[in-house]
Amino acid sequence: MRFLALFAILAVTACGVDGPPERPVAQKPGVSISGHATVGAVTEL
Repeated sequence: MRFLALFAILAVTACGVDGPPERPVAQKPGVSISGHATVGAVTEL
């Protein structure tokens, strides 16, 4: 039961309960940000 409660708390805190999404501040022309992000789990150490 505690695991379920912990999971529920983590799920709620991770889904934007801090308010609606905010648009980022406009950047100066000619400046660009790019990159590559990867999310996953490592199964081999």
